[in-house]
Amino acid sequence: MSHQTGIQASGSVKDTFVGARNGQYRLLKIVIDNEQLIVGSSRRPVGSWEKDYDAFVLPLLEDKQPCYILYRLDSQNAQGYEWIFIAWSPDHSPVRQKMLYAATRATLKKEFGGGHIKDEVFGTVQDDVSLNGYKKYLISQSSPAPLTAAEEELRQIKINEVQTDVGVDTKHQTLQGVAFPIAKEAIQALEKLKNKKLNYVQLQIDMKNETIILANTLHTELQDLPKRIPKDAARYHFFLYKHAHEGDYLESIVFIYSMPGYTCSIRERMLYSSCKSPLLEIVERQLWMQIIRKIEIDNGDELTADFLYEEVHPKQHAHKQSFAKPKGPAGKRGIRRLIRGPAETETPSD
Repeated sequence: MSHQTGIQASGSVKDTFVGARNGQYRLLKIVIDNEQLIVGSSRRPVGSWEKDYDAFVLPLLEDKQPCYILYRLDSQNAQGYEWIFIAWSPDHSPVRQKMLYAATRATLKKEFGGGHIKDEVFGTVQDDVSLNGYKKYLISQSSPAPLTAAEEELRQIKINEVQTDVGVDTKHQTLQGVAFPIAKEAIQALEKLKNKKLNYVQLQIDMKNETIILANTLHTELQDLPKRIPKDAARYHFFLYKHAHEGDYLESIVFIYSMPGYTCSIRERMLYSSCKSPLLEIVERQLWMQIIRKIEIDNGDELTADFLYEEVHPKQHAHKQSFAKPKGPAGKRGIRRLIRGPAETETPSD
């Protein structure tokens, strides 16, 4: 879910937007200065939008400073000229600046008028937002995108999902594990997390009473997260992960199941493993909490900023490629066999 910063457009920017929507400008560069959106640079049209594009856009991109660029096309819709909205957030810019620009993006679109924006492009390097990069973006938008690792996992879960009746007040066996009752305080904490009144909830299993109870709700920043992971006991963690991704500011709930290997008893390992799926089913189906990613770790040191980001937003090129079966020899072949040893050479017969 996006979040806005309270930064607004100055009066002069709003006046400029009126002229821009009427076709006076080819390009507006918008920056944040003194907690206001201001015009950092502008260009009037010279040639067609394609001829002007790289000559106007690329020189305005700074290596360590995010910005927004509104670029006018020559086409029009019912509201007037159509525009490209470019969110520039270079890799080497300060994290605080990235977050600020990501969180203010929705405000700028609203101030300018979302109906005028035909396409949105996000870039961290110039190739992303060059004319060639924009055309590649258009091609990618016209074809179905490949499933991310998270989407593929969700698809498989839905295919194999078994409908079960799981309650918060009863303990019983399910097809996916054991559903222990969840303490009232734990349910209340999860509700607060869903409503963003808390940003971290840790749950544990009361072995004696066989219930899931609240263990911790300390305010937790990303750098604090490894310290919340016990080294000698298993836990369930729900964390409100605040971060920027492709120009948007996101607040996503991540579930982390920590199990520190064989420092835990066999019973503890089995119970935490068995209770995990029913717990998540209650949280997602009855509390209506959207969990963006489920992670299993054995050590809190794994929870670096890079690790968490790549878990939530896996790189598409890291997907497994389908195996292309090599073509067999030409001509007639015998009856297909299920298993064939490397030393077998004889042709099977009916």
